[in-house]
Amino acid sequence: MGIAIVILLIFVSVVVTGSIVAFISFKFGIKYRKKIAEAEIGTAEEYAKKLMEDAQKEAKTKQKQAVVDAKDEIHKLRSEADKEIKDRRNEINRQEKRMLQREEAFERKLEQFEKKEEQLQIKNTQAEKKLQEVEMIKNNQLNMLEKISGMSKDQARAQLLSSFENELEHEKAVRISRNEQQIKDQSENKARDLIGLAISRCAADHTSEITVSVVPLPSDEMKGRIIGREGRNIRSLETLTGVDLIIDDTPEAITLSCFDPVRREIARQTLERLIADGRIHPARIEEMVEKSRREVERTIKAEGERAVMETNVQGMHPELIQLIGRLKYRSSYGQNILNHSIEVANLSGMMASELGVDASLARRAGLLHDIGKALNHEIEGSHIEIGVDISKKYKESPEVIHAIEAHHGDVEAKTTLACIIQAADAISAARPGARRENLENYIKRLEKLEEIANSFEGVESSYAVQAGREIRIMVNPKMLSDDKMKITVHDIVKRIESELNYPGQVKVNMIRESRAIEYAK
Repeated sequence: MGIAIVILLIFVSVVVTGSIVAFISFKFGIKYRKKIAEAEIGTAEEYAKKLMEDAQKEAKTKQKQAVVDAKDEIHKLRSEADKEIKDRRNEINRQEKRMLQREEAFERKLEQFEKKEEQLQIKNTQAEKKLQEVEMIKNNQLNMLEKISGMSKDQARAQLLSSFENELEHEKAVRISRNEQQIKDQSENKARDLIGLAISRCAADHTSEITVSVVPLPSDEMKGRIIGREGRNIRSLETLTGVDLIIDDTPEAITLSCFDPVRREIARQTLERLIADGRIHPARIEEMVEKSRREVERTIKAEGERAVMETNVQGMHPELIQLIGRLKYRSSYGQNILNHSIEVANLSGMMASELGVDASLARRAGLLHDIGKALNHEIEGSHIEIGVDISKKYKESPEVIHAIEAHHGDVEAKTTLACIIQAADAISAARPGARRENLENYIKRLEKLEEIANSFEGVESSYAVQAGREIRIMVNPKMLSDDKMKITVHDIVKRIESELNYPGQVKVNMIRESRAIEYAK
């Protein structure tokens, strides 16, 4: 019991002692922390004070720098302003000097003008005095002449007029007699010209039928669409095809005029396609012209094959068949060359059978005898020379080549086949109404017109339109400049005047066009 009390007292004393020690430690810790905190606060205040001082110093430095920069900028602006003012003053001084110089020059000219005016006045006065003197001398001479001749001025004038009238009457009579004789000499030639002109006009219906095509329109409103804004559509169509479009008062119809049937057919198909499609503009026209050209080429091939089948000619080269088909669009004195060739081939075959000659070879020679006319407007030379060259190129037999060469009597006919071809050609051409010479001469003149234009350097293509009254020439803009084009068109006119006979006048219309084409992809 006593031990427990002792232990309890010891425990209580330990707890009390610990409490006292803890309390003392707590107090001491509080004081220590207070001192540390006071020390840190002082340090922070000193650091903050230092920052404030540094900031104030930096602000003063920046303020001084800003003042310096502002002064530099003001100085720079002032220098520029002074320079500009100085330049303007110099310019004003120069202008003032020029004005002064002009005023001085004007004053000098004015003084010169005044001097000249004074001189003119003096000269006018002198001239008036001289005129008076001349008038006095003239009157004195007239008086002296009247005294010498014994006639007055009116009497002398009357006598001179009388003598002049007698001379004029004689001259008039001589001229009238000479003119009457000239009229008698020229009357016969003039009558022949008038009769020839009347005959040509009588053939106008046939020429129109051969050289003109009419395209029907759904309505007259379509004419305006074909013409296009400022005529761009019709101009594009005429330029691409070389055909003249005649738009007149004929209701719901357009006339196509061209001596070349191939061009006219291409233009006709193009126009019909455009009317059916409804979209008419230069790009579409160009596309349709190309399509029509391909269609005409297909037709040419089909016509060539038809001619070969009708005449029963076998083993013909495909390119030769193509050339035969082109004869569909050629004529000679108004006669279609393809039909003429087929007719000659059939006649030759029949005559060859009667004479015991190879009929198939005769039909072949008859079909090919005018083949040169398919290219005679593209290759220089007669259709006989061209036909011989073509036949040699495609390995035709010597008998056929000789028959082509001799069918117009240019060389002596050495074989029976050549004589048969000559006779068949003459029979086909001599049929009543088969040929018309006026149309052939007319077409030859148009072809010669295009040939002259195409012979000049830089000319890409040419088209004779308006019945030969106009030729449109497309030139290469890289080869011919505007100045060179004027010289070239003048030279073409001189060639036409010297080499062709034609009624009226021919308008030479040369076109130089540059295009830039690109595709958006």
